[in-house]
Amino acid sequence: MTAPLLESPIWHPFTQHGLEEAIPRIVRGEGAVLHTDDGRTLIDGISSWWVTTHGHCHPRIVAAIAEQAARLDQVIFAGYTHDPAEEVARGLVAMTPEPLRHVFFSDSGSTAVEVALKMALGYWHNIGKPRHRILVLEHGYHGDTIGTMSVGERGVYNRAYSPLLFDVSSIPFPAVGREDATLAALEAACASEETPAAFIVEPLILGAGGMLMYGPQVLRAMADICRKHDVLFIADEVMTGWGRTGTFLACEQAGVVPDILCLSKGITGGSLPLAVTLATAPIFDAHYSTDRALQFFHSSSYTANPIACAAAAANLAIWREEDVLATVARVSQGLQGHLDRLASHPAFENPRRTGAIAAIDLKVGDAGYLSGLAPLLRNFFLERGLLLRPLGNTIYIMPPYCIDADQLTRIFTAIEDAAVLVE
Repeated sequence: MTAPLLESPIWHPFTQHGLEEAIPRIVRGEGAVLHTDDGRTLIDGISSWWVTTHGHCHPRIVAAIAEQAARLDQVIFAGYTHDPAEEVARGLVAMTPEPLRHVFFSDSGSTAVEVALKMALGYWHNIGKPRHRILVLEHGYHGDTIGTMSVGERGVYNRAYSPLLFDVSSIPFPAVGREDATLAALEAACASEETPAAFIVEPLILGAGGMLMYGPQVLRAMADICRKHDVLFIADEVMTGWGRTGTFLACEQAGVVPDILCLSKGITGGSLPLAVTLATAPIFDAHYSTDRALQFFHSSSYTANPIACAAAAANLAIWREEDVLATVARVSQGLQGHLDRLASHPAFENPRRTGAIAAIDLKVGDAGYLSGLAPLLRNFFLERGLLLRPLGNTIYIMPPYCIDADQLTRIFTAIEDAAVLVE
């Protein structure tokens, strides 16, 4: 099939241009609202792909970006440093559990996870006990680079690239009633003759896998098994961090401190790309030497970009000075009230929520990411002034924390009205 000459040369991510779906042009954002070039407003019900926390164009973050852009825009970070990065690193160490003492900057959630995987493998190599196997949780998603696809669920996301992906061992998702099977499988994998290097999980919620949720007690049990067998525990909190689950980190609810922690998305309040991978002292110390061959070999041109770091520093100040979690609790309560109302609707099933992330499934025959319902739902919501991007038949809501009650009501009224698409 030959593509027609398009109006725009842009090739959009996760977009099938052959369907010729509308691609709105966004010209301005404020709070929970986006404005299009034709005068419409859209309520951003998914925080523009889970990144916007306090709202679009937050004044404190915008001011910090402008001020830093006039002072220092970019500098190599290999062997150099600058004040915004130092402020962010020290602020993160203060906000996260004590063992996480070292902060490595990168550019996105995918690179934060790539860094974590390389740290884990480098740790075992440098201490003279090389391990190569990574354990993953079924249905997980950790990004779209080769390494992160390798530790994610195999399927439509990465089928074309399968020859490049390295082998991993998958642990079954701890669905309700099957938690013991998950823990038994993890125990067996950790105790096997080929001891794994690390186990990577999305704590409490698997995002792109369908907003699948499990309890803190399971997360704690999985971390305990890894600790018992000396397997590194990597927490991918790219989505779940920054208050999304009701606590600053999802791991807090389980009393878990990972060996390696990945953060991105909300680190700048959603304004600019930035990511960090935090590690405990043993991970860092394994790379600390007078031997240059043992240094950590990873970087990118824009590592710790000063403008992005200034945005992150402003975000950290907001977290220190404002009761962000109280705002998250208000949003969480509102989401739960609307979910409760839809719970008895015959067109919906499996309403679920963790913190300020809510999801519900429309009952259809072709469930899953490639459900034919997904593009219909996107267009349905767009026509009603909403930015929602269902995962197949799973409709999820993950709004900026500034969203108000009327905006939430508009979102859930439209979701209820969407039932007509399956009647």
